Amino acid sequence: MRAMGGLRLLRHGWVPVCAALLLAGCASMPGSGEVRKVGDGQGPDNGSQIRVFGIPPQPGENAQDVVNGFLEATTSGEDDFATAKKYLTTSTAAHWNPYAQITVYASSSPDSNEDLGSGRKDGWATVDLSGHMAAVVDGKHTYRPDENAFQTSFHLVKVNNEWRIDELSDGLVMSLSNFQRLYHSVDMYYFAKAGPDAQRVGGGGERLVADPVYLRNENDPLLPTVSALLDGPTQWLAPVVSTALPRGTHLYDKGDDHGVTLDDAQHLRVRLDHAADGLRGQDCVRFAAQLFATVHEEASPKLASAEVQHADGSTACVLPGAQAQQYDPAGGTGAPARAYYITSDSQHQLVVVNGDDTHADPVPGPFGTGKADLGAVAVRQDEHVAAAVKNNGKDLVVGSLTGPGTFGPVVASSHAHDTKDNGLSAPSWDGFGDLWVADRNPAAPQLLVLSEGAGQPVAVSVPKLTGRIESLRVASDGVRLALVVQQGDTTVLKLGRIVRGGTPAHPQFSVAGLLTLTPTDEDVTSVSWAGSSRLVVLGGVQGGVQQIQYVNTDGSAASALPGVSEAASVAASEDQSRPLLAAYNGYVYRLPADANWKQLTPKGSNPVYPG
Repeated sequence: MRAMGGLRLLRHGWVPVCAALLLAGCASMPGSGEVRKVGDGQGPDNGSQIRVFGIPPQPGENAQDVVNGFLEATTSGEDDFATAKKYLTTSTAAHWNPYAQITVYASSSPDSNEDLGSGRKDGWATVDLSGHMAAVVDGKHTYRPDENAFQTSFHLVKVNNEWRIDELSDGLVMSLSNFQRLYHSVDMYYFAKAGPDAQRVGGGGERLVADPVYLRNENDPLLPTVSALLDGPTQWLAPVVSTALPRGTHLYDKGDDHGVTLDDAQHLRVRLDHAADGLRGQDCVRFAAQLFATVHEEASPKLASAEVQHADGSTACVLPGAQAQQYDPAGGTGAPARAYYITSDSQHQLVVVNGDDTHADPVPGPFGTGKADLGAVAVRQDEHVAAAVKNNGKDLVVGSLTGPGTFGPVVASSHAHDTKDNGLSAPSWDGFGDLWVADRNPAAPQLLVLSEGAGQPVAVSVPKLTGRIESLRVASDGVRLALVVQQGDTTVLKLGRIVRGGTPAHPQFSVAGLLTLTPTDEDVTSVSWAGSSRLVVLGGVQGGVQQIQYVNTDGSAASALPGVSEAASVAASEDQSRPLLAAYNGYVYRLPADANWKQLTPKGSNPVYPG
């Protein structure tokens, strides 16, 4: 009899299969570690990939064995589920949709026993399956953590005196370990809907936004990757992004030509069907940029160019790698982002770390001169301007980082009685040059944005927000916002999408679709963007040790790093080549790739990268 990998088959009632999808890790310094998404290292190009092949049904198997065999066959290396369909009646196999969704259940304890049973009467049987979920992946390949209980049933009948499944739900049911073995995360890229900002910032409408999805491992991952991009964005991200591709476009697919090729020189060619016959000029280049960004991360070596072809095989456009850099999803200036932090001496100045140096120097201008008295700071992406919270959290000021001068006038203030704990949060710049900050005043908490970091602050609507925003980090794309929210005795990490509207003179902002990215027992103290679809989080389980951990924007756990047991904050760059920063015990530390933590001088706190 086949094992079920931790799930239980029941006649009646519920039997819990206990586990939770938690962010795991350790908390000690120094140390280093490699960061991977769930499923990384299990991808189709991994030489150690284990391919599992399903076993067809055997004569004389009982109903439970048939269901067991079916579930095992769905986790085989077959991409057409041919063996799994042999466990179904002919008519059911023709209509069953394995791609509708994936229910990922949490693994049971290793010593759990199977509880088998079925109801039989006049040649039929029902096998019920129950447990606790870890996540659900929908038909658009979107991963969402879900720790609720679930139950599903399989109805079986006798066909030629052998049990076959004739009723079951669409989709797949599999353990977390099988899901990690069979699927890997890929970032699809679409263009941010910049609203009025697109009219005033050069190239402002051309920010690429990462949309992570999980795709099944295949020997050739290019075809499913490009196909997923053509399917369009996930439901959560769709309201704030767009694609340059005409509606209804698919890959050209005729004979042996499936529309996607990559030659030895790393030139990607994508041939589209007739729905894209009108795709030309800048729209074609923009779609090529989406292709390049999506496939570039998966390709090894990296792409040299992306070519888009019409259905007749003619070239619509070509985007060389050098030109693709202007669509960098991180929204950078081309130069590596530098690290900044505030000194711990009586001056509280802003200092900058150049290159791999371990010594920081004061920045030019008011932020690095005299008694700057900075409490928290944010550096604009171009590194020409910064914003700082001063006067114990009461006032927000903006000033230059490129030469002498003074702080500009106060652009926002908190009227909380105790501004040190209840005043303004650390600010954050988006890639359009807008400045975000939260006023934590208990009497009137609000999220504010200043267009171009000046003018009257605009209050941002955050529907369905429960609790108070403690800190925030906006992505460079300007349409995603990470929030640390105080809810009762805990602080949780949430991700919202930014809807931008109004006019350049009167912009309007709202944050919708809040997702909770950390388990309910996590207590988050600091967050920073650490890639196009990844955040670094400082926090820990209540009553337990503190951890530095990575989490993907879809809520899937990425990894945990050796951390600091009493760190004050962490900072990372969307440019993943830049080292992680952490403030600990009066010093700032840097974690270069494949190295140990290095202490920076002088003493300081509140490390940040531009953003």
